[in-house]
Amino acid sequence: MIDKNRTSVFRLALLKWDKMDNDRPMPWKGEKDPYKIWLSEIILQQTRVEQGWAYYERFIKSFPTVQSLAAASETKVFKLWEGLGYYTRCKNLIATAKFIAHELNGEFPSSYDAILDLKGIGPYTAAAIASFAYNLPYAVVDGNVFRILARYFGIDTAIDSAAGKRLFTLMANDLLDKKQAGIYNQALMDFGAVMCKPQLPICSTCPLQKSCKAYADNRVNEWPVKEKKIIKKSRWFYYLIIPQGKKIAVRKRTGKDIWENLYEFPLVESTKAISLKKLIQTAAFKKWMEGASFVISPIGTLFQQQLTHQTIKGKFLQVQIKGNISLAGYEMVSLKKLSTLPFPKLIAAFLEKEYRK
Repeated sequence: MIDKNRTSVFRLALLKWDKMDNDRPMPWKGEKDPYKIWLSEIILQQTRVEQGWAYYERFIKSFPTVQSLAAASETKVFKLWEGLGYYTRCKNLIATAKFIAHELNGEFPSSYDAILDLKGIGPYTAAAIASFAYNLPYAVVDGNVFRILARYFGIDTAIDSAAGKRLFTLMANDLLDKKQAGIYNQALMDFGAVMCKPQLPICSTCPLQKSCKAYADNRVNEWPVKEKKIIKKSRWFYYLIIPQGKKIAVRKRTGKDIWENLYEFPLVESTKAISLKKLIQTAAFKKWMEGASFVISPIGTLFQQQLTHQTIKGKFLQVQIKGNISLAGYEMVSLKKLSTLPFPKLIAAFLEKEYRK
């Protein structure tokens, strides 16, 4: 599989670095409560530690146990999650908390397979929980691990291929210090975050430098290899701010599109930028405004949010109405209630700028 001598050098050097030089602070580091470990891992999926830290602390303060999370209203949980993105994580978090509280009597599973069976938990998260909480011998395999192993051993197999995922998983488990799996896994994750970084890795003081294939061959920036390129599309969202008295029209998004269970204003979507003249000719706008006179005007500037596979560009427009309109599926809420509802980051940024001064 891999050279045993290099395996031993890698493991010993990593653990020595962790003991002597790793001072990366994180509030969940060394935690043994599987609930808190699970919460931190779900928050950190697709999220930088610097951003996730404050969210983790707010969640723990609001929901110190899995039972308290399970008992909370979904709107409150989503509001606390607001700004983290990838809201399926939050939806699965709620579902799993309820399952543990109601079906498992509030006891978090203590075996890898049982943890893996929980909704929203994949092999990486299951290995993290199993090793950190119970010191079970399961290796974490994520982007940090792919990068470190690809560089150190000089692997050209693409990390996003089926063969690559199998190869790196086997290697990670071969390298794992099974007697102190939790410590080793945390050390590996920290090493990828602070030393063997994607950009500008700190090779000059790296304890693995002398035996690193990428450093020896001057190919640090070539590994890891990816074979797929993400194709991104753009979507234009035109949000209508329609006040009636001191209330504004909103609705909860449903379906399997982005931002499910979050709130939004009446929306006209386009694949490209459109003028006000074209916007008021759309079927949705005509349906809403049928029989009423209105004055429409832009509010603020263009807001933009970058998702993994798409770019959302949002424009907000104030619509002052004379007469009655039909807004089926929407509810009129006060500004006070508006502040309690969970919104996508793009809308939250607009509200912060225009309504919460």
